[in-house]
Amino acid sequence: MKKFFINIPLLALCTTLTLVSCNTSKNVNTNLPKDISERPADEDSQKYEQAQLDKLKASIESEVSKEKCTTASDWTFAPMGAKACGGPQQYIAYPKKIEATFLPRVEDYTQKVKTFNDKYNITSDCMMVMPPTSIKCIAGKALLITAEQ
Repeated sequence: MKKFFINIPLLALCTTLTLVSCNTSKNVNTNLPKDISERPADEDSQKYEQAQLDKLKASIESEVSKEKCTTASDWTFAPMGAKACGGPQQYIAYPKKIEATFLPRVEDYTQKVKTFNDKYNITSDCMMVMPPTSIKCIAGKALLITAEQ
């Protein structure tokens, strides 16, 4: 009978530990990428922010590259990006039909570049990028024409 009373607390302890261990789970952060190589080392680093700017620029340029240029008068251009000492980094051609959605993205990119330049004290060549004089459609792509061309 004495062995029986010793086994009951032991059995209760084992059962409790089993149930507790089965009910505990790790809190998995679903915001993290599944692959560790996709996770940024430091989201506040200059390298990370530059990569984010590059992605945004690529998506803007990709949006325009999907459009076919057949009539130059249907296209216009806008300054894009910002040099550290002022002025745009470049000009980008885009069709007038997407202006309402396209220009806010370009302005957002330009503002983010200005913020990046200020935050990291970026310097540039300070050469002024001259605005294009016109646009030509060549092989379905819009080509910006400058005074030098």
